[in-house]
Amino acid sequence: MNKALFLDRDGVVNVEKHYVHTQADFEFVDGIFDLCHRAQARGYLLIIITNQSGIARGYYSEQTFLDLSDWMKGEFVRRGVAIAAVYYCPYHPDAGIAKYRADSFDRKPNPGMILRAARDFDLDLPQCILIGDRACDVQAAAAAGVGCKILYRTPYAEPDAAAGADRVIAGLSEIFEADAVSSA
Repeated sequence: MNKALFLDRDGVVNVEKHYVHTQADFEFVDGIFDLCHRAQARGYLLIIITNQSGIARGYYSEQTFLDLSDWMKGEFVRRGVAIAAVYYCPYHPDAGIAKYRADSFDRKPNPGMILRAARDFDLDLPQCILIGDRACDVQAAAAAGVGCKILYRTPYAEPDAAAGADRVIAGLSEIFEADAVSSA
């Protein structure tokens, strides 16, 4: 079985700017490439899981999101990092576009994207790590059985988001310092 480092996109991979959907607005979080290099060196697959309600709200199209994801993965490759997959949920229960108006099992805090990745990549979820910046990220990881749930405390993190997290960090460089997650 394999292990993965699950990364939320907005707020962990890129700076949260509300509904980022263009390269011009996409700014990588400081330390994300170093973190991913270190995770790869420890045998973790890198998997991004992201709610993308901007699609359901009509702010951008699914194709726009997919094109940006391809560009983003290319930027990782240019830096020697392989993103195994990007899982996304375009649905929202109250969204404006009818075909995306749904309460999806994939939408965090539900564990659907993580469970799908576990099947696709034969993951041992108790050996996996998730880094998110919101309560819904931590809740999805807990519901899926992810072994180490880390809240990245950003300016956008909710005050009570740490509930259920195994660790709270202020910077991505803290993840593998002194093998702090050696049990994961």
